[in-house]
Amino acid sequence: MPITPANDARLAELVGALSVAADLGMGQPLEQGLRICLLALELGRRLGCDAAARSDIYYVALLQHLGCTANAPEMAQWTGGDEIAFRSRAVVLPHASAAESVAALLRLTGADRPPAVRARLRVAALVEGNARVERLVALQCEAAEGLAARLGMSGGVRAGLAHVYEQWDGSGAPDGVEGPEVAPAQRVVTVAHDAVASARLRGVRAALEVVARRRGVAYDPEVCDALLSDSGLLLRQPGEGDAWERLLDAEPAPVRTVGEAGLDGVARAFADFTDLKVPLLMGHSRGVASLAEVAARGLGLDAGEVAGVRRAALLHDLGRLGVANGIWEKPGALDTAERERVRLHPYYTERILARASAFAGAATCAASHHERLDGSGYHRGVGATALPLAARVLQAADAYDAMTHARPQRRPLGPDRARAELRAGVEDGRLDQRAVNAVLEAAGARPVRVAEAWPAGLSDREVDVLRLLARGRTNRQIATELVIAPKTVGRHVENLYAKTGLSTRAGAALFCVEHDLLD
Repeated sequence: MPITPANDARLAELVGALSVAADLGMGQPLEQGLRICLLALELGRRLGCDAAARSDIYYVALLQHLGCTANAPEMAQWTGGDEIAFRSRAVVLPHASAAESVAALLRLTGADRPPAVRARLRVAALVEGNARVERLVALQCEAAEGLAARLGMSGGVRAGLAHVYEQWDGSGAPDGVEGPEVAPAQRVVTVAHDAVASARLRGVRAALEVVARRRGVAYDPEVCDALLSDSGLLLRQPGEGDAWERLLDAEPAPVRTVGEAGLDGVARAFADFTDLKVPLLMGHSRGVASLAEVAARGLGLDAGEVAGVRRAALLHDLGRLGVANGIWEKPGALDTAERERVRLHPYYTERILARASAFAGAATCAASHHERLDGSGYHRGVGATALPLAARVLQAADAYDAMTHARPQRRPLGPDRARAELRAGVEDGRLDQRAVNAVLEAAGARPVRVAEAWPAGLSDREVDVLRLLARGRTNRQIATELVIAPKTVGRHVENLYAKTGLSTRAGAALFCVEHDLLD
């Protein structure tokens, strides 16, 4: 399953696929991010933006929700478990007036929960409203900036992503910048984003009323006028399935590409974007890729096939974004409906990756990570004849990494128990013996890291705290695990943030995986 594109991959294809994944996480129709991008580009053209400015608009629009996985755990906790359902209806709230936001927050929070739970969640939303918003914004913006930098985005794009929640009148967050201080690309994208999202929820007329009402308050008046002067712009937006080719054709020159050597870096960024959604899973995709790569090489696969397995492993869980955190983080057994939603995530992975030609060759393998030789897996339920060796290696690597790390419903298995479980899978006819042997050999060969010096001048204890923070532990939980006082944990957190220049759990998690600190 080699991935050797004849030409360099187009960055627009890769980022467009990531935008489709973010649509899933935001509960929006697939390709809504693409339609927002096309409208924002047209507004930029009408405003006289040059090619460089339109390129920034293009990538800010596609990456608008790049940080959506970073605050998914907190949003799920605050809204009753299904942050996707909440986001699907609240997507236009960030730039609404205070009165609109409070009313909508109370209406949407816990909407599908029992009355007693809904009441408790709504009281908490009122009491902690501002603090909650500040934490959500900080998590999203820091993660988005970090991931955008790794994708090679320009300073204008990164500034735009940092200003997702800023407003023209200075009442936004996190910095309260106003007027021309708001990143130019974001001023255009904000109007396009809210117009398209509002039109989907309430119709074109209501969307135009929103733009007119927020003109000069949340939105740049000049951008609003460019849209309001031609209301047909919203009516002419392409439907689902029509936007992809138009998006690629509309990319401002020069067309940006990624060489073969750069694809792994993009795949790692996708992996970390995915794993941020569930803190306990941080580093899972990279861990699976490490095992699968060594195992594939040990089995004699050629260089192209090894690269394909590695990338499929990095990308295999991208479809997790389409399933609510309340399901992934549920401490008990899933009910039938929840299990069915989980079974969809490999399908989502396959459909997302199929959009980008550079990753299309990895799509089938990546989506096969829960298939089994006896046909008992998902999402297709295919058997051995449909599962090449590369897919079998990924299945064994994914199973081993998952078993040896904690999950909401269980503690991690030790290496001996995990080995026994994998071998039982071989005996039952579910897993491939050669693949399991190669993965277990790869797991046994992984060295334990002993650092002479930690990055950013971190101390041993600060690294201990950082690892647990990246896994989503609270200060009190960290204190219990390390047998120290919560106040001491708080001081360590302050120190490590100061040393790394970070300020959120999401930033800490990305720092951990980038510096190979998690295990």
